[in-house]
Amino acid sequence: MDRIRIVGGNELKGVIPISGAKNAALPLMIASLLTSDTLTLENVPHLADVELLLRILGNHGVDVSVNGRREHQDGSYARTIHFTCRTVADTTAPYELVSKMRASFWVIGPLLAREGKARVSLPGGCAIGTRPVDLFIEGLQALGAEMEIDGGYINATAPKDGLIGATYNFPKVSVGATHVMMMAASLARGTTVIGNAAREPEVVDLANCLNAMGAKISGAGTSTITIEGVPSLSGARHRVLPDRIETGTYAMAVAMTGGDVTLQGTDASLLDTALEAIRRAGAEVTETPGGIRVVGYGSEIRPVDIVTEPFPGFPTDLQAQFMGLMTRANGVSHVTETIFENRFMHVQELARLGAKITLSGQTARIEGTRRLRGAPVMATDLRASVSLVIAGLAAEGETMVSRVYHLDRGFERLEEKLTRCGAVVERISD
Repeated sequence: MDRIRIVGGNELKGVIPISGAKNAALPLMIASLLTSDTLTLENVPHLADVELLLRILGNHGVDVSVNGRREHQDGSYARTIHFTCRTVADTTAPYELVSKMRASFWVIGPLLAREGKARVSLPGGCAIGTRPVDLFIEGLQALGAEMEIDGGYINATAPKDGLIGATYNFPKVSVGATHVMMMAASLARGTTVIGNAAREPEVVDLANCLNAMGAKISGAGTSTITIEGVPSLSGARHRVLPDRIETGTYAMAVAMTGGDVTLQGTDASLLDTALEAIRRAGAEVTETPGGIRVVGYGSEIRPVDIVTEPFPGFPTDLQAQFMGLMTRANGVSHVTETIFENRFMHVQELARLGAKITLSGQTARIEGTRRLRGAPVMATDLRASVSLVIAGLAAEGETMVSRVYHLDRGFERLEEKLTRCGAVVERISD
């Protein structure tokens, strides 16, 4: 099992290209099930989650063609992938695949809309809370689907003439359920109105792609999305938007270690709230042509309180990284998690590096310290693992992060990107 070795103390200086967003790429890939034509996606990141979803889509009959990699001077790359599902080969998404990644459950929407039926295993993924599927079930039921849970699977059946447009208000904001509802409603008869919809940029990206395929979706990016169903969708070509979580992660790494890094190929508007929190912590963050420049001062980090919220609030996927930054602040800060009930598992690992963190319910109190010291630590989920990398970059001595397969799920060539900016980071394969 691979590990990542980090020797802290170096400032980061240079350019880091930002990859395509994993959280956008996954629903876009799943949208290929909605059409018999070819959907071409540009800027698809090379990640473990993407590779797993390719296997899952192949199980359903999607043919995949990958263009040759496009080289960049920094060594990272993005891919252009063509997805073609002439016919759906299987409407069952098996446990052995779906249990490994929660987003693969989303195939239930396109399968139900296109084939009128789906049998999908209940999902798995990171252990950061229960994340029930009731919102998905209720949303699809509003479109006329019959849903039954049997033996760990959800059996879904559409009415004889297909799904029917309806008005449905989510009782709680859910990005995944909004994705699924939009895809399913695109092929439903009549008009669907989704209330309390997720407003995340990845939702807008999916809507833009679906519209390019011939869907009629308006309101994406607001809390009310309207979908006028169409009989069929065609192929399209779409570029995956930049990864705002990767952008924020590297910005926090620069703020914590000091240095001067340009994050290339990203968009500040995707994470205004997070960038403002980084500015309040003492780093300089400025927009540049085609990117963002971050200048950090390391020892002059100011304490900042944040609360995670749905977009446009502070992203839960940057909570662990920001907590890592606050471990070096000159004072006390507070981080409150409101999205997932079990997303503080990184706290005990940060403590191994010398962080002073106490928990009270869903709020962490972080007393900043001048010195962190390297230690062996263990990644517990995707975002927690990269918070340990950030802390290790600022710690004295050597930090060894184990279970880095979590990192490979969401960060493309992380060690290469950091090394090219002066960090001492290497992957060790046992």
